[in-house]
Amino acid sequence: MILLRHTVSSTLRGAHPARRLSTRASAILSSLNIPVGAAELPGVYDGQWYGSGDVLESVCPATGEVLARVRSATPHELHEALGKSKDAYHHLRTVPAPKRGELLRQIREALSAKRDVLGALVSLEMGKIKTEGIGEVQEFVDICDYAVGLSRMMNGRVVASERPGHTILEVPNPIGVVGVLTAFNFPVAVYGWNFSLSVAAGNANVWKPSPSTPLCSIAVTKIIASVLEKNGLPGAVSTLITGGKDVGEAIVESRDIPLVSFTGSEAVGRVVGKTVQSRFGKSILELGGNNASIIMPDADMPLAVPAVFFGAIGTAGQRCTSTRRLYLHRAIAPQFLDALQKLYATISVGDPLVDGTLLGPLHTRAAVGIYDDAVQRLRQSGADILTGGKKYDHAALSQGNFVQPTISVPKTADPADKIWSTETFAPILNVGLFDELEQAIEWNNAVPQGLSSSLWTRDIRNVGKWIGPEGSDAGIVNVNVGTSGAEIGAAFGGNKSTGWGRESGGDAWKQYVRWSACTVNFSNAAPLAQGVDFST
Repeated sequence: MILLRHTVSSTLRGAHPARRLSTRASAILSSLNIPVGAAELPGVYDGQWYGSGDVLESVCPATGEVLARVRSATPHELHEALGKSKDAYHHLRTVPAPKRGELLRQIREALSAKRDVLGALVSLEMGKIKTEGIGEVQEFVDICDYAVGLSRMMNGRVVASERPGHTILEVPNPIGVVGVLTAFNFPVAVYGWNFSLSVAAGNANVWKPSPSTPLCSIAVTKIIASVLEKNGLPGAVSTLITGGKDVGEAIVESRDIPLVSFTGSEAVGRVVGKTVQSRFGKSILELGGNNASIIMPDADMPLAVPAVFFGAIGTAGQRCTSTRRLYLHRAIAPQFLDALQKLYATISVGDPLVDGTLLGPLHTRAAVGIYDDAVQRLRQSGADILTGGKKYDHAALSQGNFVQPTISVPKTADPADKIWSTETFAPILNVGLFDELEQAIEWNNAVPQGLSSSLWTRDIRNVGKWIGPEGSDAGIVNVNVGTSGAEIGAAFGGNKSTGWGRESGGDAWKQYVRWSACTVNFSNAAPLAQGVDFST
């Protein structure tokens, strides 16, 4: 049996009577303590569950089944929840960082215990295949592990002072309430990246998830809330506010939220960045990715072909790091494309919760329309469609948002062409041919986005150029690794119109604190710096 959903973004509707769920959907929701018989679910949590605003509808993208209707926040409820988050911050900032780390360890254990069923909910509501859904929850588990250790290592610095009997300290302290606005494609992991580092730093968090994946956010919040309650901490340490554009705007505009982390489109990210900056807040922007893989003649083909295959088709092309551009050296292009098309022909498409499925649906009907429009542009421009280019016509897939992965060879590789410069959030791979690495690097860098990139070569000289100042200008610069599938240990994020944000590992934690330079005088004199004499 396949479970799908038939709309792309959550719609706002009025109240509806209770309805019957499929057996599988009921089992998944029940295992996560989400009521299955209720006509509507509360979509606001700040220590208690409530919500009396507009109704969000969660729809399974594989079958069109309505999974739940969730009540979002009214403006008054939003204001109340933000106030409780601020109070929770005042409490959490006094808890020693290693004790906050212990809290995260317990959350890690609680998430791990529900990993598989929570991963199944990701597949059910978002549409990614089972192994990817479970892997996404594992990311949250992993970043909790990282943050536990980090809680004992969020160090400042001691700086030498030029003045006798003085020392200078650079001290990190919690920043306040962090607003986290997440996208549909990673409905669990992205909140995990932000929440874990933010709590380790001593902040409260307000989560506004995508309106089309409210159930994933409710399930995660229930898990976190149970640990907070057990430890006697305010539930508003992890506030959840479901809703549409109005809720997002209120969070972005709130002066009580000094840091906003936003994952989404370049267009909306541009508005978020300007709005937060206008009130002198800080933002972490994770926006579009238009990622390229470059294949040199000396590449290891048995490694490179499957990597491009996963990069282009994984999550049905709906990852920020999905491979969308493929630059092939002319000498090996026929061989590579032949091998890649053979892999495409073997793709197992269908129910994302069935073992062995490699291609699930697009998230919404609207996404199918975006796919259709992109394919139509390719055809009108004279591109050669090697495979795909339409919806699946199998009866078993007719209720879902299933489209065929597409390989296209446009007539030109001009990066200024909209075909190359615009990110299409669908499994469409455009191919260009090059003769010299320098040409491929120029094409890689010529688009507005700069998230992920990948070079396949055995030549150390190519590697040095690729990762150096003349190489890729993306935030992720891989060698003999595909564009997709980053680990949590390194900072994740991109440059240029991707937003310059960094989340997860590395030094990303430094964005979740406020920094103070503290000069301490432990002498019996008070000299001025730079030898200034202001004596009378």
